[in-house]
Amino acid sequence: MTETQAAIVTDEGEDGLPLSEVVYAKLRASLMRAEMAPHERLKVRDLAQKMGTSETPVREALFQLAHEGAIEIKPRYYIRVRRPTLREYLDIRDIRLSLEPLAAERALPHIDDAVIAQLEHSHAGLVAAEASGDWRTALQTNFDFHFGLYARSGMATLTETLESLWLRIGPVMSELYPNAHPTYAERHQHLNVLDAIRARDSYALREAIRMDLIEGGRNLRQHLAEYEAAGKRDG
Repeated sequence: MTETQAAIVTDEGEDGLPLSEVVYAKLRASLMRAEMAPHERLKVRDLAQKMGTSETPVREALFQLAHEGAIEIKPRYYIRVRRPTLREYLDIRDIRLSLEPLAAERALPHIDDAVIAQLEHSHAGLVAAEASGDWRTALQTNFDFHFGLYARSGMATLTETLESLWLRIGPVMSELYPNAHPTYAERHQHLNVLDAIRARDSYALREAIRMDLIEGGRNLRQHLAEYEAAGKRDG
């Protein structure tokens, strides 16, 4: 969604979008981009003030996100970002291992030098952010790298499906830093992705995406397992 679409005026955005859709799009993007943490409390009044709207469209957006499994609402107690279980996280990861390589492969014919330059820029931003400890920027640039590729698949349903998966696991990805910093056996898999794109090698591209998910997410998987084990012990 563009900045123009996201602008909030009276009862509608500038493009005539209902305010509930504008609020929903903003919250959805924040969740996918790991800008919200698991179990983070959300207050309708605070969100309404931040977005310059009434509370009604905020409530509508939150109910929609709850229906999609990203938010949990316990009436009179809390509205908070939902934390998926380890089993749910692993299920989503397995689905991503199938769908993200497919999205990258389908994007390959639509990628030109300008797009490659954008992907290179996103990866360079990720490396610089990790080196400086700017974790928020690292998460943002990682998202930009992946969806800068997947969004060019030409398959709207596939892209929407991937967005719905990232919507649910985005918040736990906020725990990549500093608790589960991605590590790679050799070079960063994003570099292998870029090499495969330049070579127009669809097989190598699929494998690089798969290995990025496996290697880059290994420490997060371990972190989430430890978190869940500690919770069971404390319980």
